[in-house]
Amino acid sequence: LPFFLFNKGTPGAGHTDKLGRLKELCEQYNMWLHVEGVNLATLALGYVSSSVLAATKCDSMTLTLGSWLGLPAVPAVTLYRHEDPSLSLAAGLTSSQPVEKLRALPLWLSLQYLGHDGIVERIKHASQLSQRLLENLKNLDFIKTSVEDELSSPVVVFKFFQEYSNRDQTSPAGQASTAPNPIISNERHIYDTFNQWLGEQLAQLVPASGVDVVELEDEGTCVRFSPLMTSAVLGTEIQDVDQLVDCLKMKIPVLTSTLQLREEFEQEVRRTVGLLYIEDLSWPGLGVVRYNYNSDGKSDDKQEKELEKINTELLKKLNELESDLTFSLGPEFGGQKNCIYISMVTEDLDVSELVETIAATGREIEENSRLLENMTEVVRKGIQEAQLQLQKANEERLLEEGLLRQIPVVGSVLNWFSPFQASPKGRTFNLTAGSLESTESTYVSKAQGTGTTPPPTPTSSLAKQRLPGQKIFKRSLRSSDAFSETSSVSHCDDLERTDQRSPALSPGQEQGPLGTEKTEEQKEVVQAAKTDTEDIQNDKSPHDCTKVEKQESQR
Repeated sequence: LPFFLFNKGTPGAGHTDKLGRLKELCEQYNMWLHVEGVNLATLALGYVSSSVLAATKCDSMTLTLGSWLGLPAVPAVTLYRHEDPSLSLAAGLTSSQPVEKLRALPLWLSLQYLGHDGIVERIKHASQLSQRLLENLKNLDFIKTSVEDELSSPVVVFKFFQEYSNRDQTSPAGQASTAPNPIISNERHIYDTFNQWLGEQLAQLVPASGVDVVELEDEGTCVRFSPLMTSAVLGTEIQDVDQLVDCLKMKIPVLTSTLQLREEFEQEVRRTVGLLYIEDLSWPGLGVVRYNYNSDGKSDDKQEKELEKINTELLKKLNELESDLTFSLGPEFGGQKNCIYISMVTEDLDVSELVETIAATGREIEENSRLLENMTEVVRKGIQEAQLQLQKANEERLLEEGLLRQIPVVGSVLNWFSPFQASPKGRTFNLTAGSLESTESTYVSKAQGTGTTPPPTPTSSLAKQRLPGQKIFKRSLRSSDAFSETSSVSHCDDLERTDQRSPALSPGQEQGPLGTEKTEEQKEVVQAAKTDTEDIQNDKSPHDCTKVEKQESQR
């Protein structure tokens, strides 16, 4: 008979196909139907879906009991339907050799050890773990599940998915095109990259869950949870599934924020002079950027080395900053050279500040490199010029001393009778001005001149005012601004209350400047009143009592 091998459902995805219709086609065309798949394990449960129950009508099936029950030494077994044993023997499906019959001994011993209840319990436990995860995934946003039978499927496949704002950007009306849309193609590639990162993170954070990454033809890259294949070995429990859901809840905001800020980051980099945006769809992060070095007509090899040097130093400077971001040179294989790869980000990232910092730090490194190159060239030329000037000074000194002083014996006698006084001559090199200077002033003043003040080292002017504890590249929240305004208002109210209480202070207590001025004014008024009263009392007589009373009433 013609043989027709059919995998029950998409391999590893938990999908079930229409086996009833396939069986009808095989009977119509006299074909043999063989079935394989992980969903066949649910035949041991009390509730079996109709799509899985149709597998019992096939001609043969293969059961991988070793992986289902956590028994690695147990071989797979193939069950086939036959009506005439002689035909099966003629086809070579049975054997009478003892050695071949012993291959089934580990399977028989394992089944005897577990028993019917033990086998059903393990399969049922794996199905319960899948149902627990599936129920939690239904309540999460931006998570798309791919499960056909939600009641008994032992495999859960899910992925991160979010609608793009530019999804509706299609070709103009009336223009039909069969070419693939590059936006949709890039979008799927980005989602595959993000789901690959998500699966690796979940497997690292919750190793007992046994999640892995699978590639499906229609869905793309997805995260698979198949406890039937892993729970018996890893010992997966309900709390492991809950921990997996908690980790997934923490990663979803990071994925959504990074996906939303990728376009803004690309626009900021393209608007910034000196930076080049590198499109790498396989990088799970904010993006890739490269600092462009102004070559000034240098050769390609020298330009490549200088570019590598600047970007390596730039990466070192960025990692020294106190931020939550991770900067790297990208993957070990397949990544772009001389680039800065930025990892996943959160929603409070200030993209403009990040791009400005990268550009300013790169310019600072480039200026320092140029300054060092210029200084090296200036020093080299200064040394050559100093050698020529010193050689010329030696020749002039020989002419001043005369020829007789150069003769060994005559020169010593002549110098003893008439010593030659020659001022020491030398040269000093000023790195700041880049010029040679004479050392005569140094010998006269017995001190070395300081010269001009060197120019300041170029630094980035990014001193942004931050709140206490706020890290770099973080946007200040509105709640913090409201808190600062409330604090200022309450501080003004406290000052007003202090001013109102200041006149009631005791003489021994301290007063502020405002209270001191008020007290001094009050003292001056009282003293002036006492002075007027004393003058009136001194001038008062029996004849002018009426005048005094009038003055007092006016007062």
